[in-house]
Amino acid sequence: MMVSFLNPGVLRTEMALEKPEAIPDGMGGFSEHWTEIATIFARIEPLAAESRFGADKQMEAVTHRITLRKRQTIESNMRFRRGSRVFQIVTLHDPDESGRYLVCRTREGEP
Repeated sequence: MMVSFLNPGVLRTEMALEKPEAIPDGMGGFSEHWTEIATIFARIEPLAAESRFGADKQMEAVTHRITLRKRQTIESNMRFRRGSRVFQIVTLHDPDESGRYLVCRTREGEP
């Protein structure tokens, strides 16, 4: 995708950006809780679908590319949420090093 010529009007899909927080469970362990830290507008594009067998069940995964305006606060341990759909960020980069956009490769999965 040639991001340097991206029309900002295509960034119209509203999504929540969430980060994980470890919450003590009172017995020395932690449970993971997701907190919404921002609402962003992005372009979401499906890239590939795969199906694999694991843990005695068929597991489906869809990989997407999510493009948004550059934010300094995004890290690869975060995720996007759109309604009941969750997109875990796998990688992120500035595609043309202009500081304008960020491209995240994500894996859609269980909430």
